[in-house]
Amino acid sequence: MSEPFSVRITVRGYETDVQGHLNQSVYINYAEHARWSLLQAAGISQAALAGKGVGPVALETTIRYRRELLAGDEVDVNCVFVWGGGKTFRIEQTIRRTDGTVAAELTSVGGLLDLGERRLLADPQGHFKELATDASLFGL
Repeated sequence: MSEPFSVRITVRGYETDVQGHLNQSVYINYAEHARWSLLQAAGISQAALAGKGVGPVALETTIRYRRELLAGDEVDVNCVFVWGGGKTFRIEQTIRRTDGTVAAELTSVGGLLDLGERRLLADPQGHFKELATDASLFGL
């Protein structure tokens, strides 16, 4: 497993619900932002993926809410790719306040979709290695 890639986000007031805490759906947006930021940092753009006829897909996401987040809180959203065999991989993410308090933990199962065939590719690791200028960000 590689060291976590991380991005910092400030919770915006319009992302909160009537109780004043971060709306549940925004946690997924923060996780998605971190994943795309990792891809970009590794040298993989959406245009490059589309040019190769592939795209990442989320197959499953589990969120464990640990502590509430309020408007103005700053959080670091970590992202680690965990590789196994086969067509899928896991992405483990933690949303943590800057004081170290864990607000949420997300685990996702993803794959790399052949956009023409509409099927998962057999070797997502190999494709990410081929596309990336810095595959170490994926733990490869």
